Amino acid sequence: MIPERPHMKFQPLRIGTKTAKLPLIQGGMGVGGSLSGLAGAVAKAGGIGIISSAQIGFREPDFGRDSKQANLRAMVKELELARKISAAEDGSCSGLIGFNIMVALNDYGEYVRAAALAGADVIISGAGLPMDMPQYVKDTDAKIAPIVSSEKAARLILRRWDQHFHCTADFLVIENAHAGGHLGFSHEELSHLYEDGYDAAYDLEIRRIIACAAEYGNKYGRQLPVIVAGGIRDARQTEHILSLGADGIQVATPFVTTEECDAAPAYKQAYVDARPQDIEIVTSPVGMPARAIHNRFLEQLRQEREQVSKCYRCLKKCNPAQTPYCITQALIRAVQGDIENGLIFCGDDAACLTEITTVPQVIQTLFA
Repeated sequence: MIPERPHMKFQPLRIGTKTAKLPLIQGGMGVGGSLSGLAGAVAKAGGIGIISSAQIGFREPDFGRDSKQANLRAMVKELELARKISAAEDGSCSGLIGFNIMVALNDYGEYVRAAALAGADVIISGAGLPMDMPQYVKDTDAKIAPIVSSEKAARLILRRWDQHFHCTADFLVIENAHAGGHLGFSHEELSHLYEDGYDAAYDLEIRRIIACAAEYGNKYGRQLPVIVAGGIRDARQTEHILSLGADGIQVATPFVTTEECDAAPAYKQAYVDARPQDIEIVTSPVGMPARAIHNRFLEQLRQEREQVSKCYRCLKKCNPAQTPYCITQALIRAVQGDIENGLIFCGDDAACLTEITTVPQVIQTLFA
């Protein structure tokens, strides 16, 4: 329960000419964790609903034969359906809808271009540095943002966009080490996450990133909103993030255990049943640290690699002959309900989720 106190003051999230009533982005969760159902519901409630493009076409009949075309087709379908879900009776929507597209994907540029041409309001890219992202959204109204974890990364990206494309980001997402899925931190950095003073020290990094964003925003005569993600689950944490100077929050894990989430009921229940000791740092097939819920699948990987019989060409740096498992197959199995034989990505606050709720209830908890 959140203690009774006055409602916090917050402003709508304005990204260029687009506005969401709430300063909230629902984080992208692939494969299949955040599709039209969840993104549409968040947008209808006034936030920014995000569809994950990662292997989004896994339910298409030709996914096994041509995953790329299945994914590109599914992106258009899911965006159109999310628009229908988000619309009020008069056809209006108080939120926005967009995509999360990982830089680590094969054919990354084609996916970004497809999202922009389909009419996505926003496109967010992490799991790598989106150094050439602006060229893929030319002549569209899509607003773009990189996900960064350090001031160094933010400055590197914004400097390149400024020098090579004569533009800057429309907004910036800072993802800290409490987030789920692939993480922009080393195993060594993650080992210090729960030490006294770590979060206070990272608050300083957030302020440095906000200052960097303001520098480039001023150069282009616009506000460059900064959104902070990772481990945010209640109004007290939201207030803290806003007090640092951020313009909004991005939240993913708490939305998994909602009725509107696109994952199977068993997947949601795995979050509800998870204990703090069940959440661990694993290494993905591309060598990046990631956070997941412990299960039989992870146990078996400690003994031997899983035989990869088919490559879906999802990640650039994945070698089927050497990878310990197929991340596409592992994530699909989990999101479809085979939680013992799949990979269940999560944030480090998953163990705090104790029941199935709804999108409006999560938003109420985040904004008191």
